Amino acid sequence: MNRRDFTGKLRVHFKTNPQAPGVFQMTRERYEAAARRHPDVASRVDWSIGSGDENFNSVIGEIDVFVGWQFPLENLAQRAPKLKWIHIWGAGIEHLLPLDWLPRGVALINNSGVHAPKAGEFMVMAILMLNNRIPTLVTSQHQAHWNEIFSTCVADKTLVIIGVGQMGGTAARRAKELGMRVVGVRRSGHPRRYVDEMYVPGELDKVLPQADFVLISIPLTRETENLIGRRELDLMKPQAGLINLSRAQVVDYDALAEKLHKGELSGAVLDVFDPEPLPSESPLWKTPNLIITPHVASDDWDQYMPLTLDLFFNNIRRFFADRPLLNRVRPRLEY
Repeated sequence: MNRRDFTGKLRVHFKTNPQAPGVFQMTRERYEAAARRHPDVASRVDWSIGSGDENFNSVIGEIDVFVGWQFPLENLAQRAPKLKWIHIWGAGIEHLLPLDWLPRGVALINNSGVHAPKAGEFMVMAILMLNNRIPTLVTSQHQAHWNEIFSTCVADKTLVIIGVGQMGGTAARRAKELGMRVVGVRRSGHPRRYVDEMYVPGELDKVLPQADFVLISIPLTRETENLIGRRELDLMKPQAGLINLSRAQVVDYDALAEKLHKGELSGAVLDVFDPEPLPSESPLWKTPNLIITPHVASDDWDQYMPLTLDLFFNNIRRFFADRPLLNRVRPRLEY
């Protein structure tokens, strides 16, 4: 059936988690505010909000679209015969891998791009913190040590971005505004605006020695796990700094901590960990020249769910216009 001929309402269920931080909770008020922004398609949606697997299981047989983060995967094709797509309100989908449970013909949508505005500001902050040696100065402060470190301007320094998607592309634009040279690494190797030179992951040996700062914003897949290991860290200049907004498993944190202890890197800013919350006994808490932020870099308290709902309604609009859905995950690539 052509989607344009679909005359009924789409049955949509939002599965929220009352125990999650408020930034990630779906509420009736948030939905209704978004519906007012998209009146042309909101009238074509029959929606519900619930929490817990029991509530999800009670509606799964009737819904066309599911929006949430986690849900029971077993026998989904049989249990959800009407399902057309699943919208995961996060950019990473590693908690759902492997995707052998995904019913044939059902699209999996992620939240790529929703994080970009907030993440862009955080990435600028992290670059400038590393350039001004703030991780080292904070370590010196805790040691009551007057450590006079004089830094230079960030213009003309080299930022290497590993993963030039929505967030990495935003970082490239913001870095060019600072007058930086930007080198990108992406799977396809295709050029991107604001990136001076683009490479593929197999060329990290050429790229990492150039970096004054390395920013990691690549999805976690089987191909990217431990992409930045001890050997790759050893390729970086001793005065270089590292920022990770991706997933902890992409970087060897033990090797990174060792290099920070030895002063073989100038500093690091880490926003992602495994596990989360980071246990109090983790040695990372006491690693010098390291700034730890608890996975808060890219999630805007005011705008995260509104932007998620805007993406959702845009896909509702595209569905009825028989156009491809935005942010469709490619199972083969795992993102």
